Amino acid sequence: MIKEIVINGLHIHDIASFYEEINRVFMSNEDWKIGQSLDAFNDLLYGGFGAMENGESVKFIWENAENMKKALGYEVTKTYYEDKLKPDAPFNSNYFREKLIALESGSGETYFDLLRSVVETHPNIELVLV
Repeated sequence: MIKEIVINGLHIHDIASFYEEINRVFMSNEDWKIGQSLDAFNDLLYGGFGAMENGESVKFIWENAENMKKALGYEVTKTYYEDKLKPDAPFNSNYFREKLIALESGSGETYFDLLRSVVETHPNIELVLV
């Protein structure tokens, strides 16, 4: 039997609330939470802590995905990239500048798209958007 893990897009209004929902669903039995990071989200999906075992087959259901897609769309993503480009930010500014330019031209990924891409790199996880 494949484990089902459900997050509710109605709880998601921005990047911070996405991670709050992920921690609520995945980390309820842990005494720590993951941070607001795509890398941390990716690590979580490998399993071994939280709601997933290592390599466990999972159906990951994103309920109200359309709400989540809007909440993590263009404006939130633009702000995310702009924050990465602040003068004291320790990030690769060329990389994030290219990402921002692509987003502004209509060919870039939104934060929602980035999250989907992370999930889709895990062959043991079936992503279902409803």
